[in-house]
Amino acid sequence: MAEEAAPVKVRLPAHLVRLFPDGQTYLELPAATVRELMDALETRWPGMRDRLCDERPAIRRHINVFVDGRRARLETPLRPGADVFVLTAISGG
Repeated sequence: MAEEAAPVKVRLPAHLVRLFPDGQTYLELPAATVRELMDALETRWPGMRDRLCDERPAIRRHINVFVDGRRARLETPLRPGADVFVLTAISGG
């Protein structure tokens, strides 16, 4: 039996979580990689992965994921207790 990944601290943008029932801007989820984190978010809130990832799959161009202050990709490993921030790009003129 596989060992479950340790929890990481996840912060999501308020305007994103408002789209999902019982959405939360802060939660802790078990994940060993950013990809596993996306899977865990999808399990909790079906449809969230489609808002964060494209069909390649990769993190969408207008979404930024930071792990412990460094920009991350789906393959990025997560240490136990890592701080993960999911941010949307802001543009304007």
